[in-house]
Amino acid sequence: MGEPLAVGLVGAGPWADMVHAPTLAAGPDTRLAGVWARRPEASAELAAKRGVPSFVRLEELFDSCEAVAFSVPPDVQADLAARAARAGKAVLLEKPLAMDLEGARRLTDAIGEAAVASQMVFTLRYSGAARAFLDQVRGLQAFGGYGSFVSSVLSGGPFATPWRLERGALLDLGPHIVDLLDAALGRVVGVRAHGNPLGWVGLMLEHEGGAVSEASVSMAGAGELPPARIEVYGRQGHAVLDWSKVGDEAFATMVAEFASTVRNGGGHPLDARHGLRIQEILASAEAQL
Repeated sequence: MGEPLAVGLVGAGPWADMVHAPTLAAGPDTRLAGVWARRPEASAELAAKRGVPSFVRLEELFDSCEAVAFSVPPDVQADLAARAARAGKAVLLEKPLAMDLEGARRLTDAIGEAAVASQMVFTLRYSGAARAFLDQVRGLQAFGGYGSFVSSVLSGGPFATPWRLERGALLDLGPHIVDLLDAALGRVVGVRAHGNPLGWVGLMLEHEGGAVSEASVSMAGAGELPPARIEVYGRQGHAVLDWSKVGDEAFATMVAEFASTVRNGGGHPLDARHGLRIQEILASAEAQL
């Protein structure tokens, strides 16, 4: 085994503290090279917690690492990740890529022009439970399915951030559900949408090969809520996946695959181009609301 991949972290909010920093620091495939954030005091606090440098200038972070992980709002990510790509750094990206489709396309173009590796943080897709589910689905001759994801983010808490409060469930929860239905039933080729992003959004998805699925997302829930859930039905049976089956191993798998992609090349199926395609579907849905 070679040296662990040196990954710099951009962002020092709750998700960076809970997921990115500890997972990157844990190794063995990666090491946390340092932290940069728009709030220097937050960067310094998180860096001290992990025993790594806190950088004042973003370029100093780039100089310290081979790759950069992002845990910042989508509009911030679109600009800073493009700078990282132009600096020759591989990028580990949150969903959505950007706040709007134009920004997502600019970022994807910058990554392509720089010819650097990219990978999306579609959390569920790295879990053993989701991969077993998708393996099972392949034998079902699937013709349809359903997905739901309801949270209480609009009621407050650490993830009630300005962009989520402004744009709602479609841009935040939608990527997870659409990505999984796309993986389970075939490439999404059409979408119809109704509802309100700050209330309830319903999607009807048409897939290559003729399968049809429905998805519901909301961040206006309250109290104890059921986990996100995907159901797929076929001529040979059905399969179910719920978020409660996802363990912390998903994050370790994610960074291990990121390190392998950067070291070995060849790309990753959940790269920025895939993230852009999922965002294009969501942008089409949002335009209908």
